[in-house]
Amino acid sequence: MKRTKPSDFLMLRKLLPLALCFWGFGLFAQFSLADVLTYNMVLQRDQPIHFWGKGMPKTQIVAHFMGQEVVTRVNAEGQWSIFFPPQQAVLKPQSLRIRHNQGEQILQNIVIGDVWLCIGQSNMEWPLEKEDYYLSEIKNTKQSLLRFYNPDYAGKGVYNAPFNESLRKRLTPTDFFQGRWQESHSETAKRMSAVGYYFGSSLLESEKIPIGLVNMAIGGAPIETFMSTEILKTHPSFGAKVQSPWLDNDALAVWIRTRGKQNVGGIADVPGDSLGPNHAFKPGFANAAGIAKILPMPIKGVTWYQGESNAQEIERVMEYGDLQQLMVKELRSQWANAELPFYWVQLSSIDTLKYQSRFWPEFRNQQRLLLSKITHGGMAVSSDVGAKNDVHPTDKKTVGQRLARWALNQTYGRPIVPSGPLVKSAIFDGSKVVVDFEFDTGLQGGNGQNIRGFSLDGKNEILCTLVNNRIWIPCRNNPEYVYYAWRPFSEANLVNGEGLPASTFKIKVVDSR
Repeated sequence: MKRTKPSDFLMLRKLLPLALCFWGFGLFAQFSLADVLTYNMVLQRDQPIHFWGKGMPKTQIVAHFMGQEVVTRVNAEGQWSIFFPPQQAVLKPQSLRIRHNQGEQILQNIVIGDVWLCIGQSNMEWPLEKEDYYLSEIKNTKQSLLRFYNPDYAGKGVYNAPFNESLRKRLTPTDFFQGRWQESHSETAKRMSAVGYYFGSSLLESEKIPIGLVNMAIGGAPIETFMSTEILKTHPSFGAKVQSPWLDNDALAVWIRTRGKQNVGGIADVPGDSLGPNHAFKPGFANAAGIAKILPMPIKGVTWYQGESNAQEIERVMEYGDLQQLMVKELRSQWANAELPFYWVQLSSIDTLKYQSRFWPEFRNQQRLLLSKITHGGMAVSSDVGAKNDVHPTDKKTVGQRLARWALNQTYGRPIVPSGPLVKSAIFDGSKVVVDFEFDTGLQGGNGQNIRGFSLDGKNEILCTLVNNRIWIPCRNNPEYVYYAWRPFSEANLVNGEGLPASTFKIKVVDSR
């Protein structure tokens, strides 16, 4: 049998238009009459196993997988689809064998475990090779049960400049993402999302099952691109985002429209699409080019690190919570799983000197409030590992491992503390405000220092006392709110006994008298 290299795919698409096609998690592979391909894929355990693709109409397809055979035919539209029964985790590599009247194809090195989708913008995209712990971690990257689908995307790394002709041609849902499944080792892991890598490694270490990571993060991308235009169009508050050309639409963030004009301004509109030229930042585009393509494949859950592009204008900040809830609702509907786990990263810390971050405390608070609105979800706090003058903090190990804590606790049922202190209440008793927290065992100031970061006006820090795992703030009059970490670059330091930091918050004070 001829062995087909992944680099041969595009050539085969041109030379063999009548050959059978196969899609698996966004990877388009077209085969010659007899091919063997090392595929490195992870399939989702405990869910029906789905393979699908294209071929010549009426062609009979006989598929063998895990000792079972399924027979089908390519329909009149040239589509085929087969299902195998759910399986528990399978660590030993398996093969899918597909026979048809034009030949036979074999996909090797398929394992079964849990698949997680990683989406967001540049801090999720940030590669392991640029991360703080890369040099010490590289020796650990050879993990055959950790697999990545880590595609390139059109326009990656092109800033403040027009896209060239070859990039413009890839601005379609079919061609925008290009990549293949890979096993984790020193060469593949260095380009993988660092947050995703540390998240997946933590799950693998705990659960001892194959972990697949599908990375569709896009640097600079707003939340609107990961949502379908249909869900935005039908929402009473967000329909304006898809009612006019996106490059001139005031319902979208100024920054993303500016970058869009630099890249695709003047490019002809997509026929039949009133929103204007395609781009990674265009509302609905990443959903159509990425998420929609993998919906036929079950996944375990979603990790999300995004917000910087939606946090520079107060209008965008105050709508963000509703947008994220709507996105989660859509993802759960698309995968027909009302309990699909969804874990997100709260924005980090950065000063306003070199970045428009004055609204970040409010944005972080809006993200915190989602904890009570999104079930089967959780939020990793990252404000303590921020970079004062860089929107890309380089400690991604801490962030990925904190995301994994939520998953290990909520999704896998492990007895692990998932979060740092989360505020529950602030009560005034006539002489002080008493602030209570969840996950409060062992409250203390980080590194043994006095507790910092509390305020009654959002500006001036105030002294506080720690009594029986509660914060006491002395005051004569009932304040309206208590604030914590209410600065773009925060040095607030409240942690619990696990060393996990408290979230930024603003909470109304209740008078108990």
